[in-house]
Amino acid sequence: MEQHNTVDRAPEYRAVLFDLDGTLLPMDIEEFMGAYMSKLGGFAAAHGADPQAFGAGMKAGIKAMARHSGDITNEQAFFDAFYDCVGKDSLDWPALLADFYENHFPSIGEGVVPNPAAATAVKTLAEKGYTLLLTTMPMFPLAAVKARLAWAGVDPSLFSRITTFENSSSIKPNLTYFAENLAACGLRGSDVLMVGNNTVEDLAALDMGTDGYLVTDCMIDAVGYDLSKVKHGSMAEFAAWVETLPACEHPANRVETTAVSWPRVEKAYGANVLFHRDEKEMQRIAASAYKPMKPLKPAAPSMPTRPGTSKEN
Repeated sequence: MEQHNTVDRAPEYRAVLFDLDGTLLPMDIEEFMGAYMSKLGGFAAAHGADPQAFGAGMKAGIKAMARHSGDITNEQAFFDAFYDCVGKDSLDWPALLADFYENHFPSIGEGVVPNPAAATAVKTLAEKGYTLLLTTMPMFPLAAVKARLAWAGVDPSLFSRITTFENSSSIKPNLTYFAENLAACGLRGSDVLMVGNNTVEDLAALDMGTDGYLVTDCMIDAVGYDLSKVKHGSMAEFAAWVETLPACEHPANRVETTAVSWPRVEKAYGANVLFHRDEKEMQRIAASAYKPMKPLKPAAPSMPTRPGTSKEN
């Protein structure tokens, strides 16, 4: 993996891109995915879904979001693969899943303890005029992303763009994902700071010319990244660091919240890429990003609990 030395880069940003899970929201991703898939599987079974077909459909949909060509949204890629397994007309799947994410998914985070420094950092940057994008892995609908922001205690209205499976056509660490977001805000990579906790998924943005800040509280590092080459620290240290940044004089003029056309994504990619990755390898890594896919069953383990409380339901 190419490692760009950005630690001494002068901060002259027009926008800041934030990862969510493990960055703004303290969490163990495997524990979260176990709780999520278990609760979703139980919900689907209670509404008449065949557990085996549903589980196969979820796995197929997740892989499709990671591997499709990019000329359709992740939502369409998901449902195309999902329906092949469960049958499009077996249930009213869009309505059923919308009900789950609006009314049942939020309870998964009842035991989450937010880090107040995350909300402080986001608010400080917003008050200084920086354009903020929430560049979380776009495999979830907007309702699920807003629920996780609520767990983190972060105001979603401070973000000009939130990536979801409805408005995205690629996922991290594919460089086209970052090109899509640069195109959405009309900026070059050199105008942007990427803040995340994953050295593969988030720091891939550096290959598009961005600066980076690695949040180490819940750091995921599968490649032995040389931390001396990137700004890094705890979320509390990041919040203190952003206090030292100047006010943003030239934020993005306009940010698109909907899907960006593929020709514009390709143009942004060509204008910004510094290091051409093996995109097939990146797709393989992306496809395994949410590998913990335990059997879908009604029992739903809780998220990490507050100190002194039980982790059992």
